[in-house]
Amino acid sequence: MTGPEPAGPRPAPAVTGSPPAGGATRAGAADAPRRGDFGFAARPGKAESRDPAGGESADPAAAAQAGPADAPRRGGFGFAGRPSEAGSGAPAGGGAADPAGGDLARRATADPLFRLVAYALEAAHGRPPAAVWSAPYAFHLGSPGLVAAAGWPTAAAAAPRTDGLVRLSSLGHPADSCDLPLSLSGPPPDAPAWAVRPYAVLRALARAGYGRGGTDLHVQGSLTGAAGLATAEPSACAVALAVADVHTAAGEQPDREHLARLLAGALPDGDEGLRRAVFFARPGRALLLSPEPRRRQRYVAFDPAASGARLVLVAVRGEAADRPGELARAVACARRAGALSAWQPGQQPGRSVLVLLPEARMAAVRAAVAEDFRDRDRPVPRFLNIAVAGAARRED
Repeated sequence: MTGPEPAGPRPAPAVTGSPPAGGATRAGAADAPRRGDFGFAARPGKAESRDPAGGESADPAAAAQAGPADAPRRGGFGFAGRPSEAGSGAPAGGGAADPAGGDLARRATADPLFRLVAYALEAAHGRPPAAVWSAPYAFHLGSPGLVAAAGWPTAAAAAPRTDGLVRLSSLGHPADSCDLPLSLSGPPPDAPAWAVRPYAVLRALARAGYGRGGTDLHVQGSLTGAAGLATAEPSACAVALAVADVHTAAGEQPDREHLARLLAGALPDGDEGLRRAVFFARPGRALLLSPEPRRRQRYVAFDPAASGARLVLVAVRGEAADRPGELARAVACARRAGALSAWQPGQQPGRSVLVLLPEARMAAVRAAVAEDFRDRDRPVPRFLNIAVAGAARRED
């Protein structure tokens, strides 16, 4: 599979073979993932953009005009009911909660995912969050060193403690909530598999002075691993930002560069490029990473919608051994139907590919891929529209 090919004005010459340029992204009628496939999301909507510090724009005029951009919003979770009402009293060892974070669960105008995460922490641990942060899923582009963020988030809700206990929960692992002692040295305590990485993040943060008294934490993504986008990086970033925010002076933002370094040390097997996209992405921009650690990243235009194109994630189903062949087949069908290019979203092959195609060929590409798989009695791949989104942010 080749890297994305230009379908419009090219960005700076230093980025060869990069996707098309443009302005703000608008998500169209997305093929929403069903619960049990990609995640819990169901409808597109509008999301606010942020422009975190730490980047140098390759297009200063465009960067100066960067503002709010449209990105998919999560909703329609498909739950038959909701958790029973949690008690309002704070448990022993619990610190004070921020009224803004605690109010989010009952704010009718808030995004459903963030309301759910705030309420789930209260239902699981008996008190509201002090902070809720969202962090976008991220992906690589075909050109080396280029990453971007997708308009689908992971969210983390956190509340500080004072008794040295860490309490972790997730709706993705409802039977595997856990209470763990927060130790700064020695072997980590036994924990459910999903909680190992969040605990490593909390431990690294505590060593740096964030949350040494312990934390109540709830984490939830809008997509599951079945989508084929990396889940570890947005989750780790959301946790780090939520916990650091609780222990950062009022009116100040957590230091993202510092947190990026902490995560690189705590999770050395993670994807550093994707983490930087989560922390520093801009809507309608790709992040061009420098191989020199001390050099600031640059931004290049990457907005398929502005040039009449679409970016779509195509995820195959079935056995892992069959995925490489099925992905290659899906890409071949998409190209014959008019797709411009395709590439894998991660550093290693997985269950999905990103496909760049003209908007006018959207229906034809989907139909061609679906027909080929149905004719062979294979599960039809899932399609998910991807908007190029901004960085992680606090949800107030």
